[in-house]
Formats: sequence, structure tokens, C-alpha cells
Amino acid sequence: MTKHPGVSAVGPAGRFAPSPSGDLHVGNLRTAVSAWLFAHTTGRRFLLRMENLDRTAVGSDARQIADLHALGLAWEEPVLYQTDRLPRYRQIIDDLTATGRTFECFCTRREILEAPSAPHTPPGAYPGTCRTLTAAQREAKRAVGRPPAIRIIADRSTYTVDDVLHGRYTGAVDDFVIQRGDGTPAYNLAAVVDDAEQGIDQVCRGEDLLSSAPRQAYLATLLGYSPPTYAHVPMVLNLDGVRLSKRDGAVTLADLAATGVDADTVLDRIAVSLGLATAGEHVDIATLAARFDPAVLPRTPWIVSDLEWR
Repeated sequence: MTKHPGVSAVGPAGRFAPSPSGDLHVGNLRTAVSAWLFAHTTGRRFLLRMENLDRTAVGSDARQIADLHALGLAWEEPVLYQTDRLPRYRQIIDDLTATGRTFECFCTRREILEAPSAPHTPPGAYPGTCRTLTAAQREAKRAVGRPPAIRIIADRSTYTVDDVLHGRYTGAVDDFVIQRGDGTPAYNLAAVVDDAEQGIDQVCRGEDLLSSAPRQAYLATLLGYSPPTYAHVPMVLNLDGVRLSKRDGAVTLADLAATGVDADTVLDRIAVSLGLATAGEHVDIATLAARFDPAVLPRTPWIVSDLEWR
């Protein structure tokens, strides 16, 4: 499998960027199909990126790639792995620090949740505890062995993004983490840098990430990038209204194949859930591209049960 530390930004692009921590479930696959359709029908390149800075499962990237191919998806090679980009992320963090745009934060997650916060701020928003620490206070915290995270100094509390499905969305911006205490670049930074440097100007992903978009778009502007256009698609949930997991039984292509459900059938069901096919109709990805219209996409979650596959 090709790994490549660089990027190629020749023309605008869309992307699918899974974390290789396990097999893709039906919700992930539906998002991937949606992202491919958004990109393909707007004349964009389509890219695949493995966001592998966090916990990964050996071999899951290869299985994810095989599952995407089984649905008929294709992308421009090479697949980008974020671990190959660590020097670039650290360079940007160092540049932000050199220009006074960051500070060290020694707070634990629990301390942040329990700290008093300003009125009208969302739960878990950073309360600014370490922003004004003196050099002596920082040194004292280091002396007890607590490694600091690095946070961006935000100069605004909200930011507005454009979303194809949600319209203009305004969300909170706080002093968010761009490097974790263990030295790993944070998702918010890595995703923003990769999107910009890969030429990705369209981000289609799950609705659960909509609240992250204002922070990421704000960071993009801070770094001199143009924020992408977003399309946050509804989630796929189980009968209890909870996002899919292995507890729900056959939710991956491998699980479903073991019950006699092939990848073509999964694509057919995904197409029905997107309003692009009728029940019982067989389609392929090219047919879906010919029918694709964001205006007809559902705005509510797809509720999946075992009955879906019978």
C-alpha cells in the first residue's frame, strides 16, 4: 500500500478521511458514498486520507480500502497517512507559537469540566485557566511532571461556516488544543492543514462533526487558508437512536457478508436511504452519480435494524 508524506493540490477536491481503528460500519460507508457523490458531481477530485494519529488497529486500513472499493468508490492515489506528515504539523505549531498565537495548558479534562465558565458558553468549552500563567507558574507545573498541551489563542468566541445541508451555521470557538500533552498534533490542526494542502475545498462528513467546523474554519483563516464548504450528512443510528456500533450485530461489510448480504445489496440500501433509489432496485455508483441532487437528501438520521437487510 502506498504511503506518501507529501501532498498534491491540483484542482479542488473532496475527501473521505476515516480513522483506521477498525472496520467501517454502514454509517461510515454511507458517509463515504455521500462524500464521493458530492465531489464527483461537482467536478472535484476525490481523495482518501487515513487519519491515523490516534489508536489504530493493524490491517484495518487495508480492510477499509477494500470495503470502499467493493462499493465502487475510487480515488486519486496515493492515500495520505497523517503519521507521514508529523514534521509539517509540528512546523506549523512552532510557527504559531513563535508568533505568540499559542499557550501551554496543564489542565486535565476533569479540571476543565469542573471549572467555572463564562455565561452562554457550551459545556466543556475551555475556560481560559492557563492562558495567563506566568513563566514561574508554568515552570512549577512542569516540575510536578504534568506535560502541557498546546492551545491556540482564539481572538473570537464564535465563527460561522456555510453548510450545504444546514445553511449558515454559527458555533463556538474557544482556545482549543492543537497539540496534545503527549506531543501528538491534535485532530483539529492536522485535518485543517491536510485539507488545505491537499486542495480539499469541500468536506462531507457526519453530522456529529458539525460543531467542530467553526473551530476548524477559524483555524484555517488564521493559517491563511480558505475554509472549505461543508456538507454534514445525517447519522446512521440503531433502533434506540444511538450511533451504530459492533453491539448492533451485522454492521460492517464482513459481518453482513457472513449473513449472506453482499456489498451490492449494501450499496442498494444506502442508495434508498439517500433518496436515490427505490426499495428493491439494484444500482451502482455511476447510477447514483447521475441521480445525485443535494436538495433531495434526507435531513434526518437513517435508523437501521437487522430487518433492513432481509
